[in-house]
Amino acid sequence: MNILLYGAGAVGLGLASCLLKSGEQVDLIGRRETVDALKQNGLQRTGLFGDFTAAPESFGAYASLTELPPTDYDCILVCTKSFDTLTAAQQIAGMPLLNNASSPIVLCQNGWGNAEIFAETFPKDRIKSARVITGFRRPQKHQVDITVHADAIHLGSLFSGDVSGLAPLSAAIDAGGIPCQVTATVSQDLWAKMLYNCMLNGLSTVFDVPYGVLGESPHTRELMENIAHEVYAVMTAAGYATHWTSAEDYIDTFYKHQLPPTTSHEPSMLQDIRAGKQTEIDALNGAVMQLGQKHNLPVPYNIAIYRIIKFMENQ
Repeated sequence: MNILLYGAGAVGLGLASCLLKSGEQVDLIGRRETVDALKQNGLQRTGLFGDFTAAPESFGAYASLTELPPTDYDCILVCTKSFDTLTAAQQIAGMPLLNNASSPIVLCQNGWGNAEIFAETFPKDRIKSARVITGFRRPQKHQVDITVHADAIHLGSLFSGDVSGLAPLSAAIDAGGIPCQVTATVSQDLWAKMLYNCMLNGLSTVFDVPYGVLGESPHTRELMENIAHEVYAVMTAAGYATHWTSAEDYIDTFYKHQLPPTTSHEPSMLQDIRAGKQTEIDALNGAVMQLGQKHNLPVPYNIAIYRIIKFMENQ
């Protein structure tokens, strides 16, 4: 396959490493300093799924879509931060080279609302989604380190029942090191991730603590549980479901099985605040706030987290 990855941050480099290891043709779109580092040093992966290095000449790296060679891509993976989704959609739509209706656009992003933004520009049956709950960090511009892995990457669609076309991509990622599978229930997977991230990321950032500390205090536990109830309410009102029949069932699973393996983990949101960068709060607790307004549901805990993080972004 010939695959374009739009976004060469930690997630983009992690997925690219798998595709290159499995023998696919890969082009990356990234910031100029990242592209320069990749062209000089190649792409290097370390961490949970073993070391891998791709030589600079084995893949393409470009700072703009206008620099791409004239070629057809079998698949486009969007690996940007959620606040860059609209820009990504507009830039991809503006390139006739990338408007092959048969090539899926797979959104490998955090939060909720990314697919809806792409659906304003592209046919819904072309838009696919990936649920990624593997932890990546980028020690240097050309390096990615896989630090934590909770479950296989899930590929699917929020709009169309036919996901069979994603099988080759799934097989390639899997063969390259990170477990991956196609699913008909990716919306349930994405809402499960929303529950987890909305409960932990904002609070961990506000209090500047790893996830595990939040589970040790009855005060932060109550905050997390109220956030979960609000997320569950707006999810249901919006017509979606997840793998648990109630917020209480999810909270029980969260404390017993999901929080313990990640007690020392710090969210990228906290790292972004420390670095003075924009966070993805708009696609997390901010998305819950928007859905609450749309469906006339009170979500005061999510609103509070959203407002505090937005304040911290501007300090």
